[in-house]
Amino acid sequence: MPTVDDLDELADLLERTHRDDELYLRWSRGPQVDLATDDDKGDPEQSSRDSLTGIKLPGLSANPLSVEPWWGDRSIRLWVARRLYDYSHLRHLRGPGVRPWVLIGEQCGRGPDNEPLVICHRPVAWVSDRALRECEQAVQEQGSDEWGPLNRAD
Repeated sequence: MPTVDDLDELADLLERTHRDDELYLRWSRGPQVDLATDDDKGDPEQSSRDSLTGIKLPGLSANPLSVEPWWGDRSIRLWVARRLYDYSHLRHLRGPGVRPWVLIGEQCGRGPDNEPLVICHRPVAWVSDRALRECEQAVQEQGSDEWGPLNRAD
C-alpha cells in the first residue's frame, strides 16, 4: 500500500477522490489485520471492539475525511490536519504498529462514541510520520487553547 508523504498530499488525495467514494481515516495496525479473514468463507470480519465493554462492533471505527459544506472555502489542508490530529493519541494508547491509514468505505452504523462504523471497500494509503508532524504544527498554528486531540486519558 502506498504512503501519503505529507499533509498537502493527503489534502490532494481528498480533492481528487470521486464524489461517490467516501474516504475514511482509521488508526490501527492496518488493513492486513483489520481485513483478515475470520470465517469459513474467507470473508473479512471487519469489526472493531468497544474499549469500555469489549462488545464487538459491526464495522471498523473510522472517521470521515469528507469536507462538510459548512467548512466553506477554508483550507482543505487544515481540515485534514484536524481529522488526523483528533485521534493521534491512539498511536500511543493502542501500542506498537498502530498508525493512520486511509480507506474507501461505506458507513454501516455508529459506535458508542458516535463514531462511524465502516466496511472497507478498498485500502488506499498509509499516512506518514511527516504528515502527522505537519498536522500537529497546523493545529498549533491556530493558537486555540481549547482544542486538542480527543483523548479521554487526559
